[in-house]
Amino acid sequence: MKHLSRFLLASFFVLGFTAVQAQDENNPWAIEIGVNAVDLYPTGEDAPAGGMFEDYFNVSDHWNILPAMSRISVARYIGGGFVLEGAGSVNQISKFGDTQVDDLSYYSLDGTAKYSLRALLNNGWLDPHLGVGGGYTWLDNEGSATLNGAFGLSFWFSDNIALNVQSTYKHAFADDAFPHFQHAAGIKFMFGGKDTDGDGVYDRDDECPETPGLKEFNGCPDSDGDGIPDHLDACPDTAGLAEFDGCPDSDGDGIPDPQDECPTVAGTAAMNGCPDTDGDGVPDQKDECPEEAGPVENNGCPFEDRDGDGVLDKDDECPDTAGTVANNGCPEPTAEAISTLNEYSKTVLFDTNKSTIKPESEEALKAIHDIMHEYSNTVFHIEGHTDSVGSDAYNLNLSKERAASVRQWLVSNGIPANRLTSEGYGESRPISTNNTAAGRQDNRRVEISLDKDKEMRSTETDTTKTGNKQ
Repeated sequence: MKHLSRFLLASFFVLGFTAVQAQDENNPWAIEIGVNAVDLYPTGEDAPAGGMFEDYFNVSDHWNILPAMSRISVARYIGGGFVLEGAGSVNQISKFGDTQVDDLSYYSLDGTAKYSLRALLNNGWLDPHLGVGGGYTWLDNEGSATLNGAFGLSFWFSDNIALNVQSTYKHAFADDAFPHFQHAAGIKFMFGGKDTDGDGVYDRDDECPETPGLKEFNGCPDSDGDGIPDHLDACPDTAGLAEFDGCPDSDGDGIPDPQDECPTVAGTAAMNGCPDTDGDGVPDQKDECPEEAGPVENNGCPFEDRDGDGVLDKDDECPDTAGTVANNGCPEPTAEAISTLNEYSKTVLFDTNKSTIKPESEEALKAIHDIMHEYSNTVFHIEGHTDSVGSDAYNLNLSKERAASVRQWLVSNGIPANRLTSEGYGESRPISTNNTAAGRQDNRRVEISLDKDKEMRSTETDTTKTGNKQ
């Protein structure tokens, strides 16, 4: 009973040693349970002891071993490879060096600062450590403080369990106390680190400490199981590919689904993942004619040319009547029609030296009007010409006024002003000699032609009247 009470006292001391420390939530604890052996022989003292380290492994002759759990320790990692450990042990001494003695009770309480060499070995399964510290040992009823030096090896089976063996030299300070070696072996269990999300990864190593995750992802989850942790996964709920940051490419067109407007049909990057079967630049889902190329402005369909004149309906001012490209798809007056116009225009008469049209020209002007009306998209040019009698300036002005008079009559009778242009050329373009009365009669004329610019005009040509021709 006396021995048991002392062992319990030692245990309470060890546990109390841990309790008074401020626990670091990010540094795990370790508890070790095992056996110990006390050897008083290889200490370099006088008989009954031998020389230092002599017969160090002579278990049968010199080691005192209690065949039961006889040692318990608790340790805390404090960083930088250092561990603080408190240990309590109990034993029975029957071998005092080379001398046999009656069973003496042995108790010890020790505190040790240990330094792990595991990091130097790349954090593998082997963990050598050195330690220095102090303690108090009772041999039967006599006690003595000790200065301790230790060396040990831990063999890690997992992150939490290891087999630990160590040997400690204890130098006693009391005159009647004896230095000795204490050997220990036990199973060490790691515990005490904070794991907020309960995923088995301590917070200090957990990149997602508040969300349960996987060890291979440093404590972060991979909800879709695609091998990309959620915090790095652009599509955490849908399995995808690393090249697309965890997003899928369902149609295999190289465009991830979130950026693919047609995620189930292979397409092109230019069409945002949608196909363009006819290659007209309009994706099929917006193309009203997906099998036939057409412009965007016509929803992917080709423009029609109903009258087959080579001018598309969109540009054809006469889409149902064949015309010419030059006349925007509308028919142009034939040479025969122009000739007829000019035959009528020759019969248009003016008052002498004036631009006033004589009443008897009414029928000719109506005929001209009807032909122009038939070609409703044609721009006509009305030319005024004179003979050479009179000054050039006078003739030029008179020709302009007469051409303008014809234009004005046609406009007032329904021909749009923007389809008519007029100009006077005076005596500069004779078609006959001015040396005879008949020739001069031919030169005094109005001619009608197609406007060379082929553009509708919106304003009328200004005319100015000058003096009389004699």
